[in-house]
Amino acid sequence: MSVTALYTPDVLALATGLAAFPLDDALPLKGEARSKSCGSVISLGLALDEAGRIGQVGVRAQACAVGQAAAAIFARSAPGRDARDVRAATDAMAAWLAGEGPLPDWPGLDAIAKVKHYPARHAAVMLAWKAAQELLSSSDLPR
Repeated sequence: MSVTALYTPDVLALATGLAAFPLDDALPLKGEARSKSCGSVISLGLALDEAGRIGQVGVRAQACAVGQAAAAIFARSAPGRDARDVRAATDAMAAWLAGEGPLPDWPGLDAIAKVKHYPARHAAVMLAWKAAQELLSSSDLPR
């Protein structure tokens, strides 16, 4: 299967849809994740509600369209989730990409399901979840 099979109209629409989640300097939690294999970078900003759930997401991506699409999928469904949810999703994503589990239960992932067969893109797909997990693992956050 050619890598161009990954860049479907749905993936490209998701990648451009990332513009709906601008990285705002006012977001209190900011972090970044970088792929060592491809150089993709996702900068992530989060604001949490009183219960420690994600209330707002901002993203800046320097990644391939698949990495951008994955970040948009993360951003669309992250509000309302807490650190445990993000950790579970991150673990499920890693297992799925490694061929050790089903497609995770995160809305929209079916649009990038073909990426499982392209290991060179796995790290880019994981960036938003990894950045969020890192931000939410701070001991200063409400549990």
